Amino acid sequence: MLKIENLHASVEDKEILKGINLEVKPGEVHAIMGPNGSGKSTLSSVIAGNEDFEITKGAIYYEGENIEELAPEERAHKGIFLSFQYPVEIPGVSVTNFMKTAINETRKARGMEEMRANEMLKQIREKAEMLDIDRKFLSRSLNEGFSGGEKKRNEIFQMAMLDPKLAILDETDSGLDIDALKIVANGVNRLKRADNAVVVITHYQRLLEYIVPDYVHVLLNGKIVKSGGKELALQLEEKGYDWIKQEHAV
Repeated sequence: MLKIENLHASVEDKEILKGINLEVKPGEVHAIMGPNGSGKSTLSSVIAGNEDFEITKGAIYYEGENIEELAPEERAHKGIFLSFQYPVEIPGVSVTNFMKTAINETRKARGMEEMRANEMLKQIREKAEMLDIDRKFLSRSLNEGFSGGEKKRNEIFQMAMLDPKLAILDETDSGLDIDALKIVANGVNRLKRADNAVVVITHYQRLLEYIVPDYVHVLLNGKIVKSGGKELALQLEEKGYDWIKQEHAV
C-alpha cells in the first residue's frame, strides 16, 4: 500500500529526513517512535503532501503510484488521511458541515454523486455514537474552543467518516487523559480492516497498549535506525531512547 524508498526531505534548506525506507501493507499497523526533533511529524507531513517540505531524494509510492507530484487534496481523495498533532480551528463552519463538504468533495473527485442527506445523517450519528460524541458537539464550529481531547476525538471522527485506506495518526495521544485515550484507540481499532492500514506516530508506549502495532520503528536523526515488534515499544518505555542513541552514536 505505502512504500517509501530512500526518502530525503528538507524544509528551508535544512535536511530533516535523511534516507527513510518503510513499507506498509494492507491490514498492518505500524508505530513510529522517536524523541523530539527526530523527524516523525515531518515524515507524516511529507506523506500527506505538505508543500512546506521539499523531497530532495527518494520516492513515495502509494498503491504502486509515485505520489510526489500530487497535491495534498489529491492524496486525500485517493484515501490518505492525516490526523494532525495540532488541529486547526475553523470558526463558523460546523463539524457536520465540514464533514459533508469533505465527503462530497472526495466522492466528486472519484466520479460519484453526492451522498444523500439521509444517508449522511445516518453515518454521522453512527460514527458519533461509536466515539461517544455528544450530538451537540457536531453543531459546534470545527475545533473552536475544543479541549485537546475533543480535538483529537474529532480527528478520529473525521477518520471514521472518510474511511481512508491509509490513516496516519500524528501524536493523536498528545494531551489525552486515559479515558479519552481509550475512546480514541477504540475508534481506531474498530476501523481497522484487512484492506486498510494505520501508521501511528507517538512518543510513548501507552497508546500502543490500546492500538497494538504489528511493527514498531524507531526514528532518530532523520533515519529509521531500529525496527521490531510490539516488544520494542516496551523496551523504549523501560530504557528510553538513550540506549539507541548510544548504539548509533547520534
